[in-house]
Amino acid sequence: MSGTTTTAVLGGGSWGTALAHLLAHAGHRVTLLLRDPEQAAHINAHHENPRYLRGVPLHPGVRAVAGPTGGSEQAAALADVSVLVLSVPCQAMRGTLRGLAGVVPPDCVLVNTAKGIEVSELVTVERMVREELPAFVDRYAVLSGPSFALEVATCKPTAVVLGCRDERLGARLREVFATPWFRSYSSTDVPGVELGGAVKNIIAIGAGLSDGLGFGLNARAALVTRGLAETSRLGVALGARASTFMGLSGLGDLMLTCSGDLSRNRQVGLRLGAGESLDAIVASMNMVAEGVKTTQAVHRLASRLGVDMPVTRTMYGVLYEAFPPREAVQSLMGRQLKEE
Repeated sequence: MSGTTTTAVLGGGSWGTALAHLLAHAGHRVTLLLRDPEQAAHINAHHENPRYLRGVPLHPGVRAVAGPTGGSEQAAALADVSVLVLSVPCQAMRGTLRGLAGVVPPDCVLVNTAKGIEVSELVTVERMVREELPAFVDRYAVLSGPSFALEVATCKPTAVVLGCRDERLGARLREVFATPWFRSYSSTDVPGVELGGAVKNIIAIGAGLSDGLGFGLNARAALVTRGLAETSRLGVALGARASTFMGLSGLGDLMLTCSGDLSRNRQVGLRLGAGESLDAIVASMNMVAEGVKTTQAVHRLASRLGVDMPVTRTMYGVLYEAFPPREAVQSLMGRQLKEE
């Protein structure tokens, strides 16, 4: 996998487009797979994705191909691909994987970038791959960490982590994604990397909610810190290493998503705090805020495992049980006092 690698990115949203741009800058052949023929034609003609990264010039080496998942267009584009980046929302991932069966080359590596937990089955993407494309589970990795798509697409310095159970494959993937401004570390703790990226979106909604209500910086810091603690508790219960949550895919991504206004999940919280309804917020967004669905999944998963997650439980109440936002945040402060 050294030198030029034939790659593809499935998903033409902001993150998929930014990663295709990055891979082209790294010197690889890259195809961006999406559904909309007009979007693909515009990218190929103008080297810009106006729907998701308007005004950002894309590397001319990015070639867009439109067609349904698993269709003839994608099959042709994937025929000689060595690395396939899966950049679709978590809740759409299982259907995507089913569509790719028989289409992905048998020696291809799958790199997931979705950050969530499946609501229907309460599993991460690695488990979905194990169930839907079992032949690829040993060639599976997850890319996560503090990385806004706009900043990656405009070549701002960024560091991420690649979770891969195969240490040697993880080291090779570090090289695939390396550019002078994009640095990848690797970790064999795939559950930790996946869960850190998923749960931080819930905490980001809470941090945005707190800020939207005007509760101040102290409150946000408390939410973020206690949110990290409950993320680690869930992770350890699912076999992750606690130390992973102090790294880029845990604390790093949490800090960025809870404080940066490019975060869609933080924006959901800010708008809830300003009095908007969740339905109106979701309907107005042209990109998915993964934390909304992930809150439901993690709340159920924590209940099943008996893991105490008060921030997640409170955000579930706000999003799905009409718990008034101001009362919700204040309820966290009124919990029984205990040792840290």
